[in-house]
Amino acid sequence: MIDIAILNKLNVPTKEERLANLKEVLKDTTFPPMVPQYINNHIHTTYSFSPYSPTAAVYAARMEGLCTAGIIDHDSISGAEEFLEAAKIVDMPVTIGMEARISMDGTRLEGRRTNNPDQVGVSYMTIQGVPHDKIETLTEFFKPYQAARHERNRQMIAKINDLLPGIALDYDKDVLPLSLAHENGGVTERHLMYALAIRLVQQVGKGEAMVKKLADMGVAISAKQEAQMMDTAYPFYEYDLLGILKSAFVPQIFIDATAECPKLCDMVKLCKDVDAYLCYAYLGDVGDSVTGDKKAQKFEDDYLDDVFECLKEEGVKSVTYMPTRNTPAQLERLRGLCDRYGMFQISGEDINSPRQSFVIKAMENPMFSNLIDATWKLIEHENK
Repeated sequence: MIDIAILNKLNVPTKEERLANLKEVLKDTTFPPMVPQYINNHIHTTYSFSPYSPTAAVYAARMEGLCTAGIIDHDSISGAEEFLEAAKIVDMPVTIGMEARISMDGTRLEGRRTNNPDQVGVSYMTIQGVPHDKIETLTEFFKPYQAARHERNRQMIAKINDLLPGIALDYDKDVLPLSLAHENGGVTERHLMYALAIRLVQQVGKGEAMVKKLADMGVAISAKQEAQMMDTAYPFYEYDLLGILKSAFVPQIFIDATAECPKLCDMVKLCKDVDAYLCYAYLGDVGDSVTGDKKAQKFEDDYLDDVFECLKEEGVKSVTYMPTRNTPAQLERLRGLCDRYGMFQISGEDINSPRQSFVIKAMENPMFSNLIDATWKLIEHENK
């Protein structure tokens, strides 16, 4: 986590101010050496949900020794230009892309669980290696899907209010100001839970009062989470709280996404038109979560061969995955299928919390050298 005073400077309201402040911050900054194995192509910013503006994300990644980094936001690529400009200032090559949920209707995976914990028949995919002159094309394509998501978000806020009397959240007043929706940023379920976290802190405060409030709401928390709730000085207290609330309440208020999810055939065509890589994001069944942040759940492992057959049939030629989040057996099987089907392999581990490190230590393993090579191919592709 970067110094909070620096983070505040790099998170000021406008892009121009953020980039100007970065130049000032660099006058007193000595970066550590870049580590060739440290790459991360899946960094979320304030254009979806994150404590980092695109400028702050670049600075934080460079401060942790990354040799390159990549921006990925939900339903939005609007932070990409700032990310690129900040990267030039710190002299670090970067890659740009975005993440979307794709309807699998009309494919062999219609109505089946893949990599989405909340909804069957909808898969998370990333668009990677976007040529820089195609940013606006993607922005315009996703505007109607963003509008549809706003409508579903409003319905979920209404369900929160029904579920928790006395909360009275207003989407326009309490949620949208926490986002960059006015700049075509994405608004996710995390924004809804963040608004709820802020409201609860306003109502009862922090520490013991919050622990009691959660108990009164029927929310069971672990000893680790209780310790976090007692740490009233932590500057991102509401981030810890939203994590608790997300697990407890999103399953109760979730509404299936329909109109906001483009069909796979349309995404394949879009990525072909803009010359970007459409990537299926492998999750894999979760048993004892490697990272400790996912409950046990079945995903696509039982029919992973079918997933690859579907990708082949529909024209998807890339797969992205997170080495830290899977077992060696899962990774061996996945990588074998990628080789068999000729899939381009890309890696990155999502960053959206101040407690996370930007460093993927797994990249120190020589078996993942292909993922480092792939990152440089993405950068070369974007700049050709």
